[in-house]
Amino acid sequence: MNIIEARNLTHVYRGKITALDAINFTAKPGERIAIIGANGAGKSTLFKHFNGILKPTSGEILIKGKCISNENIIEVRKTVGVVFQDPDDQIFAPTVKQDVAFGPMNLGLSMEEIEKRVRESLETVRLTGFEERAPHHLSTGEKKKVAIAGILAMQPEVLVLDEPTAGLDPGGAIRLIKLINGMNRYLGITTIVSTHEVDIVPMLADRVCIMSKGKIIGDGTPLEIFSSPELIKKTHLRLPMVAQLMEMLQEEGVPVGVKFTLEEARDELLKVVK
Repeated sequence: MNIIEARNLTHVYRGKITALDAINFTAKPGERIAIIGANGAGKSTLFKHFNGILKPTSGEILIKGKCISNENIIEVRKTVGVVFQDPDDQIFAPTVKQDVAFGPMNLGLSMEEIEKRVRESLETVRLTGFEERAPHHLSTGEKKKVAIAGILAMQPEVLVLDEPTAGLDPGGAIRLIKLINGMNRYLGITTIVSTHEVDIVPMLADRVCIMSKGKIIGDGTPLEIFSSPELIKKTHLRLPMVAQLMEMLQEEGVPVGVKFTLEEARDELLKVVK
């Protein structure tokens, strides 16, 4: 069964601006999905439908086979957690511990269970010892981890992250990517990430959906998507830099295939050197 399914999903803002145009999309348990596209393509609007923050103008969203409704919205938000691009949009408590505990407290859990979830969530994002820190004194990367911990404390099956590496330096971005991949691999959480930073896509996803003007215009593996120049041109994006380098080597007569991550490129080049 699909854990998320969008059927002909359309969203029109103020009756005028079509942000989503008859979107059809599915996500299966355990997938790693990246949704890419230029700013304004509709990625954030799509994400806000996944846990009922926005309601469709037409079409429908199903979570584990059931349409989102007022009756099941709490269960939906336990299943699908959304982390916004700006962590300040969802961090509001005076301490890290209180912020992470907010969701579990609203579920009516015992204090013992709340303490356990807070402790485990902070351990997962490597913020043990930050419990009494004030979130507004933290770095952007630390704030993003607090926001993720707050979602993890709800024990979701799907983690949706809108532009997670925005505002981070390269080192912070790599650490966050490793964290996201670890949650998928070791906790079994389906991860859906939006980004316009194409260089990180092969590190984050086994499947890529490409959006333009409120539509999904491509859906496939990173190799399939980035092997289609027409799709890339339509979205005003580019190939990952590693792939561009490999193409340049091909043009110079070096017998290499196009690769998308540093590890793949290294292995390909070692074959030539040896």
